[in-house]
Amino acid sequence: MVDVTLPSLGESVTEGIITRWFKKVGDAVARDEPLLEVSTDKVDSELPSPAAGVLVAIVAEEGDTVETGSRVGVIDESAVAMPRTEAASAELPGRSAPASATPPRSAAATPGLVISPVVRRILADGGVEASTIRGTGPGGAITRRDAERAVALGPTEELIVPLSHGQRRMGQHMAASALSAPQGYVAIEVQTEVFERLGARGSISGDGVPVGAETLVARAAVRALAEFTTLNASVEDDHLIVFRSVNVGFVRAADSATLVPVVHAATRLSLRALARRVADLDERLHARQLMADDLMGGTFSVIGPLSAHTLSIAPVLIQPQVAMLSLGAPRRESPEGAEAARWRIVLGLTFDHRACEPFTAARFLERVGALLDDLDLDAEL
Repeated sequence: MVDVTLPSLGESVTEGIITRWFKKVGDAVARDEPLLEVSTDKVDSELPSPAAGVLVAIVAEEGDTVETGSRVGVIDESAVAMPRTEAASAELPGRSAPASATPPRSAAATPGLVISPVVRRILADGGVEASTIRGTGPGGAITRRDAERAVALGPTEELIVPLSHGQRRMGQHMAASALSAPQGYVAIEVQTEVFERLGARGSISGDGVPVGAETLVARAAVRALAEFTTLNASVEDDHLIVFRSVNVGFVRAADSATLVPVVHAATRLSLRALARRVADLDERLHARQLMADDLMGGTFSVIGPLSAHTLSIAPVLIQPQVAMLSLGAPRRESPEGAEAARWRIVLGLTFDHRACEPFTAARFLERVGALLDDLDLDAEL
């Protein structure tokens, strides 16, 4: 027998919430196969199976909060999984789809909602979309009776979608930030030729890493923070803690939540090194391999354009930081009579009024704009 335990998920992380089991009791598992998903205040992680065999016990159910090191399940290395048909698995109490992988979903399934094979077949035969049904099972799951009623009578008029753990957590953090800090916002438009010069280089670094507007602006912002040191700080009681190291967080969408991976000690990084560090964080984010330490220690954050048509963004501060830089999508304009095209971009700064005021915020943004034009791409890429 092999115990499945909750490993350390990073510095200062002492517990996690079991958000999903990918296997049921009696399912066969392979070593290192994703077994369960755990959510902490810092990161959501898929935990691999420590051994090959059969999952014979689940000690911590979905939704349970457990401490690191605690046993959450048991794997029998000598057991053999019994074959089960889809129908039998779905209709027996406490049983679901057969083992080999995560329970399958159909095109009619609501993202994040697991539907049994029997229910899926009833809905498909009746031509009813799962997204139109209000499930009455645990966690809003659609039961067989729900499916049969929907096929006979039609779907309900509204759809109730439970918030994910990540959505609830992000909402709580942002609500606390808005209530705890007097926040202001300033935006300016700057004209710069750095995007033209970057495009001429293929928008890549010397070692082939893509370099975009977000990385360029972040590099200029790090340099500007050497002059506007109180923006790289946090408020504690009645004093300001100014950090010597600039740890830049980059806002990223992750499933239904938002994560902010951090490039630590960014002050002395060249543009090439910064682009490489950002690319590494993004790769590990998409592979769900970020650790809690990758999301901790940020002192200043940047949020890039949300789309090619984004003009500006006014984000809420990530506490306990006192400033957050945002940028719209760079726009290339060719005014009539102009000899060359002009690039413009809107830079914004959300700030804590206890550490900054609008005039200083505007001067910081103007400095970032000036430093964009001063970037020596030949030397830094």
